[in-house]
Amino acid sequence: MTVPSSTVSDRTEAELVAIIEAQLAPPPAWLTIGIGDDAAVVEPARNRLEVLTVDALVEGVHFDRRFSPPDAIGHRALAVNLSDIAAMGAEPRAALLSLALPGDLPLDDFTEMTAGFARLATASRVSLVGGNLTHTPGPMMIDVTVVGTAKRRQLLPRSGARAGDEVYVSGTVGAAAAGLALLKQGALAASGSGRPSAGGVRSAASGCIDRYLRPTPRLRLGMLLGRNRAATACVDLSDGLADAAHQIARSSDVGVIVDAETVPIDDEARAWFDSHAADALVAAATGGDDYELLFTVRPRLRNRLRTVAAQAGTPLTRIGVCTSDRAVVWRRRQAGGTSDEPMSLGYRHFK
Repeated sequence: MTVPSSTVSDRTEAELVAIIEAQLAPPPAWLTIGIGDDAAVVEPARNRLEVLTVDALVEGVHFDRRFSPPDAIGHRALAVNLSDIAAMGAEPRAALLSLALPGDLPLDDFTEMTAGFARLATASRVSLVGGNLTHTPGPMMIDVTVVGTAKRRQLLPRSGARAGDEVYVSGTVGAAAAGLALLKQGALAASGSGRPSAGGVRSAASGCIDRYLRPTPRLRLGMLLGRNRAATACVDLSDGLADAAHQIARSSDVGVIVDAETVPIDDEARAWFDSHAADALVAAATGGDDYELLFTVRPRLRNRLRTVAAQAGTPLTRIGVCTSDRAVVWRRRQAGGTSDEPMSLGYRHFK
């Protein structure tokens, strides 16, 4: 006889909260009142500004439980917020977690999801100080707020670039978009045969799949850029490199020229795009979910940036320049010269 699996509806809210608390690191001294009261109470960090961000992940829009392991869903829910904190040059401190859960969600999935969240929180020195649990008849939703801190002169807004600044990107781009495509392909292939696992397509491009499922926010790089005042403007690549370039251009009232040949596209991603007759540059730059940093630097600060790159242990690539013309373009090399073409936008939340 098959024993029915336990679901979240079989537990009280207090019992679910206890599962989360058991996964967390001990609370810090600055947390005066934490989980279990009507609101959290924290002591402000001395001589620092607070940096706040919030992101909601909705099932069917931001993640698909057919191929996203529960721990990866929890990891991503926090990672996307930490990436915003990194882009501001700030240090993360506290988080709030709000979960809207369908009653039939298996308890094991809940436990794994919150464990993925807790592991990244511990690794990033973020304290979960409170949140909310509720039932939903619709899709599952995970809403996370993160609070960070930074000194006033170390903040990295999008609006600080000016003509002549050089444009850099961390790491490589395109892997997450290729990974998502691979996972969707695996889900379609397994349609009607139950919930597929990522393992069915993992051998094709395991690095791309991992980059999508469990992104690594560039926290150390962002903090070092801010502390060393090495960058003039910064934005994360949640919605793609192309979107980030447009964001900086719009906020700073500048144009951006990106040399197409210099964009560091992930090797596995490029192979995937090429095998599907896609323009690798456009696919990598508009796919989103990379969570790298795009930032601008005064030419005179190149040596300072080299020091930051060495301390962060993160590869940085100079891919373009800001201009007084507000156009945002790709510069492609052709026989006999170069040509500029308008840069398409990245991922759109609303069409």
